[in-house]
Amino acid sequence: MAHRRPVALAAAVVLAAEAVGAGWLHWVLGLAVDRQDMSLAGLDPRAMAVSTWIGGALFGAYLLLCAVLSLRTALADRPPARLARALLTGAAVVHGVLGALTVGLVGWAAFAALMAALGLVVLTLVAYGPRPRTGDPAGPRDTVAAPAGPSEPPLRPTAP
Repeated sequence: MAHRRPVALAAAVVLAAEAVGAGWLHWVLGLAVDRQDMSLAGLDPRAMAVSTWIGGALFGAYLLLCAVLSLRTALADRPPARLARALLTGAAVVHGVLGALTVGLVGWAAFAALMAALGLVVLTLVAYGPRPRTGDPAGPRDTVAAPAGPSEPPLRPTAP
């Protein structure tokens, strides 16, 4: 498959850009909450701002980790390992959920951007497929194994 490397590289770039964007968005939201100086159900505004900044940093770090894993997959041109595959699958699920929420809250342009990122992550996972099992150099087989036991010669048609 000749197009899987550029797709994985594009996914890495998009995920890295999203990591920066998510971190910046949470920083701005935390500043707004901190400067507003209003409590929500008795919560301290400073605690809400700090938790927003921590959440943004964690989410940005997760997206950046997924970008690094996608970049590593592209540079090595090998399928991602089991943990990397699970993290990238989680990123795809997050993009799907955020895309569904974004339609009503932000608009169709943001939805399209999230779906493009979702498509790149999923295409990366599908293009590289699962890793072959250790000890099986041929990789996974698509054929069904023949039943064990003695084989009989095929039946020949009889003449009338």
